[in-house]
Amino acid sequence: MQVAVQPQSNKPSISLSTREREVLAELARGATTAEIAATLVISSTTVKTHVSHILQKLKASNRAEAVGRAAALGLLDATS
Repeated sequence: MQVAVQPQSNKPSISLSTREREVLAELARGATTAEIAATLVISSTTVKTHVSHILQKLKASNRAEAVGRAAALGLLDATS
């Protein structure tokens, strides 16, 4: 009996919500909390909550580090 073994990726699987991905894309373009809130039509507090979740999930200590890790993991759209 043969079993197909899929090669494991060295990249960890990160699960971001659709909204977290939208916020991440805005972070990647350098938007401030207020700019992200206006673009996505959400409150600044909600933006901060999404950013906090993104930082936790990517194990990043700040926005720049989160964007760098997201890029390395292929989480950012090339057109962002």
